Amino acid sequence: MKKEALLWRKAMGNSVNCLLCKRKCVIDSGHVGWCETRLNQYGTLYTLTYGNVAAMSVSPIEKKPMYHFFPGTLWFSLGGVGCNMRCHGCQSWDLSHCDVRKKITQTTYMSPEMVVKKAKKNGCQGIAFTYNEPTMWFEYVLDVFKLAKEQGLSTCYVTNGYMSSEALEMIGKHTDGFCLDVKGAFLESYTRIADIADVNVIFGNGSEAKRRYAMHVEIVTNLISGFNTNEKELKEIASWIFAELGKDTPWHLTRFFPYGQLKEIAPTPISALETTRKMALDEGILYVYIGNVTGHAAIHTYCQNCKKVVIRRKEYDEIENRLVEGRCPHCNALIFGRFAF
Repeated sequence: MKKEALLWRKAMGNSVNCLLCKRKCVIDSGHVGWCETRLNQYGTLYTLTYGNVAAMSVSPIEKKPMYHFFPGTLWFSLGGVGCNMRCHGCQSWDLSHCDVRKKITQTTYMSPEMVVKKAKKNGCQGIAFTYNEPTMWFEYVLDVFKLAKEQGLSTCYVTNGYMSSEALEMIGKHTDGFCLDVKGAFLESYTRIADIADVNVIFGNGSEAKRRYAMHVEIVTNLISGFNTNEKELKEIASWIFAELGKDTPWHLTRFFPYGQLKEIAPTPISALETTRKMALDEGILYVYIGNVTGHAAIHTYCQNCKKVVIRRKEYDEIENRLVEGRCPHCNALIFGRFAF
């Protein structure tokens, strides 16, 4: 569905300057921006994807992954089309790397009212935008989140963090959970993985989400051998989490599997994930998880005080939450997070 975009300004002639993400595309009339989701039509910028749902499910919040944000609850999760990164090994290739205008014809339109109604009908804690970068259909996400909050639902934004400060400010007022994908610490790594020009934007937005907008923030890093697995880079991420977000901010280290343009890269050795987890714990981060490794002990939540399991997970759909009003049942230590009592 075509609808006038929110964040843009006039440029020279009939050109416009999109202000949605940090690419800040200058778009000539009749053309789309880098992400292909925004069209300049005679000097007015339009979003092409409003309400065009390409993927949806009722799924556990743990799949985002979010482990300290209403654990064990179901969320109505939606994805659209397009991305402002298009990572070379993206696991949602068919949504993020697609021909946007062609893919739109294969989507299902859902109004914000329909989304909220479906979430409540399925007993969901809230609504999550995931699968592709939610900033790509920003106007729609904003409308859904506003209505969801009015109806008593929680909201979750699963993102690469490359949005403008203006976009973060608008969405931040209506967002409870912020799952931030941090692909590396250095521009060299980001350029090889996602082809962007400024890595500091992502770290800045993560800090703002936590400090300014009081969102619950969790970090996920997909470790790709030879791209972002060197010790110096991972220590930089750990140091940023500790200093800017706080030692109780969960960090999810996920195993990469060959995909997209990185089909020749081997799956991440489990030992590399375990070494990074130990480093992060030694750096003072309290909750560090290993994902995409079936049956690994680092999928559980351990009390930072007595080290006993307080939330046991078997994959994503079997959660045993042993917390008592957010506290360890063994030593009464407060466990960081937002919990449904």
